[in-house]
Amino acid sequence: MIDSGWIAAFPAAVTVCDAAGIILYMNQAAERLLAKHGGRTLVGSNLYDCHPPQAQEKIRALIREGKSNTYTVEKAGVCRLIHQSPWFQRGEVAGLVEISFEIPADLPRFQRN
Repeated sequence: MIDSGWIAAFPAAVTVCDAAGIILYMNQAAERLLAKHGGRTLVGSNLYDCHPPQAQEKIRALIREGKSNTYTVEKAGVCRLIHQSPWFQRGEVAGLVEISFEIPADLPRFQRN
């Protein structure tokens, strides 16, 4: 599905699912990040099985509406930025791409006018 040349070793975790929530691709960083949950073996499984009901509904809405979602999380002292965005095939939402990477806890924000 994906030409994974550069993205395979990209330092952020990249996970791709189809419109039904089936995981199609995980790069090496995603495999490492999700190792305790199965890592590479998650490819082919449904991501809804890995999320609580509230998150499942959020993901379904993103796919249904073709919208993006960005947020930050902190777990075990590590802060991450998560960006979920639809990908398209023939003008239709085909699934979601999630990019997750570590950020500093005190991430600066610059106002540029």
